[in-house]
Amino acid sequence: MQNPLLWVALTIALLPLFGALVAGLVGKKIGKLWTHRIAITSMGVAFFLACYLFKVFIIDDHPLVEDSFYTWATAGLLRFDIAFLLDRLSVVMLVVVSFVSLMVHIYSIGYMWDDPGYQRFFSYVSLFTFSMLILVLANNFLLLFFGWEGVGLVSYLLIGFWFSRDAATFGSLKAFLVNRVGDMGFLLAIAATLMYFSSINYHDVFRQVPSLMNETLPLFPNYRVSVITTICILLFIGAMGKSAQVPLHVWLPESMEGPTPISALIHAATMVTAGIYMVARMSPLFEFSQTSLTLILIIGGTTALFMGFLAITQYDIKRVIAYSTLSQLGYMAVALGASAYDAAIFHLITHAFFKALLFLAAGSVIMALHHEQDMRKMGGLASYLPITYLTFVIGTLALCAIPPFSGFYSKDIIIEAVKLSQIPGAGYAYFCVLVGAFITPVYMFRALFMTFHTNDRVDLHIRDKIKEPSWVVWLPLILLAIPSIFVGQMLINKMLFDNPKLLGDAILVLPQHDVINQIATDYTGAKLMALQAGTTLAFWLAIAGIITAWFFTAYRPVWSQILKQRFAWIYAILVRKYGFDDFNQIVLVHGTQEVGDLCYEVSDVKLIDGVVVNGSGRCIRWLAQNARLLQTGYIYHYALAMVLGVLGFLIWYVMG
Repeated sequence: MQNPLLWVALTIALLPLFGALVAGLVGKKIGKLWTHRIAITSMGVAFFLACYLFKVFIIDDHPLVEDSFYTWATAGLLRFDIAFLLDRLSVVMLVVVSFVSLMVHIYSIGYMWDDPGYQRFFSYVSLFTFSMLILVLANNFLLLFFGWEGVGLVSYLLIGFWFSRDAATFGSLKAFLVNRVGDMGFLLAIAATLMYFSSINYHDVFRQVPSLMNETLPLFPNYRVSVITTICILLFIGAMGKSAQVPLHVWLPESMEGPTPISALIHAATMVTAGIYMVARMSPLFEFSQTSLTLILIIGGTTALFMGFLAITQYDIKRVIAYSTLSQLGYMAVALGASAYDAAIFHLITHAFFKALLFLAAGSVIMALHHEQDMRKMGGLASYLPITYLTFVIGTLALCAIPPFSGFYSKDIIIEAVKLSQIPGAGYAYFCVLVGAFITPVYMFRALFMTFHTNDRVDLHIRDKIKEPSWVVWLPLILLAIPSIFVGQMLINKMLFDNPKLLGDAILVLPQHDVINQIATDYTGAKLMALQAGTTLAFWLAIAGIITAWFFTAYRPVWSQILKQRFAWIYAILVRKYGFDDFNQIVLVHGTQEVGDLCYEVSDVKLIDGVVVNGSGRCIRWLAQNARLLQTGYIYHYALAMVLGVLGFLIWYVMG
């Protein structure tokens, strides 16, 4: 390998691993101070190196670079390489992941300082970042799967970080098992790719796609399906697990049992964005399968709308933001299904900043209230926590797509893209994302009003001690608030409408699917887009959502109780989360246990123990008891037996 840029990329990936090893192996010896100094310095250097690669590939327009560091195995003509791909998409992801992770590292000093697992936490967070960076840099399915499983494993460790809590261990196990369901689909997709393309290198696979358009494989006797469609659907099943799409979304709210900094990292820049990134990376595959795009539109639209409804009934401030993540991931999936891959990555970028901001601001509130998360025990905190309040407002406005905040640009483009899409399922997805534009402000401003406005419901023993946390907590909030305001208007032209686009050739869109190109005909610039927001239905739905939240939360809160009683059956459905958790517990968990108990009772107890083990003993005992009757001690009995034996032998001999 000759290109020095790949060595820079390798350094970026290995720096968090170095921080993880130091914190995990010698953290107790060097103490808290040096543990976070080394981990944060490693992450900071990685971020600045990522910015250097951004300059080289985006600003200086350097062509893509890929090469192998190490050949892991060979099988005939097949090579399994540890190899990196540096192009515009991977470099953009490097910057986003490393920046958000750096902010989380700094924030964790204040949030985790008194925790006895301080060094262990920094080790896990750095290892989590390393796994995500490997996933982003991979140029083949093997290395992608390594990073994919790495973030899954470390998320299990982080969600269950406080392992003495039953809820944390349950949440971590739930996340691990649900992700294994999606990973099984992903693994089958890799196997099918290797079988039909004879390679797991991205570009080798992409080059062969047009020639395999008509290739089919037998699914059932006398029923064949498209190879491309099968691989794409299996890949998306993997993405459904990581990016928490219905029905594999149930693990994400449970991840709130982990420390707040890791909630921010999981929900903003790592893990949940892995599935969105993977589908965008595989656009040369998905573009040739309209069936899979339709499936993505339907699943994404359902996730965007129905997960938003659930956030309205939540009182845990972190869970409200968690369900908003589910909804926004649905928006990203809808963009992927409409072939607006650039818009999906654009929303991934803007969402990373304002979602990390919201989680860390919520963590600041939780710290100030001595780890209280119930919004019913908050209220009137705006005057106590001015920095936290201001940054939470900025994050909320960005999430609710209010211009000129960053979320407005990315979210509005997705709504317009799916509106113009001709792919089957686009009409349903458009309805979902449009109604979601109303639902999002309802639950986010409900959380804002309940936490920072309305009556002060804080415990009297805590109220006098409330104060803004230290600078290591509020500094990341300010640094994340800046891109939450400006990054949308800064990137929209470059991401979507410039020629070439910011992501360049990393994304493939067929001409008949290019909805972004249709939007470009009416696009007049970022400033005019914000000024003309009043002409769009989505904007007025967002305003209506804010007014609704204010009316039912701050102005006439009694009406929310009246509605809750009047529509108790709807409220019960939402509180029970549409029954997904109940179904999983009753059918999958308890059902599996009952099947296991039945198998144990029938096969182990009755067949093996009862028939084979005890049955053989009873058979031998019966034979012995009956055989002993032949030993009478009388000579004439033995003589008779001898005569009968000889007679039997003669008959056998004569007959033979």
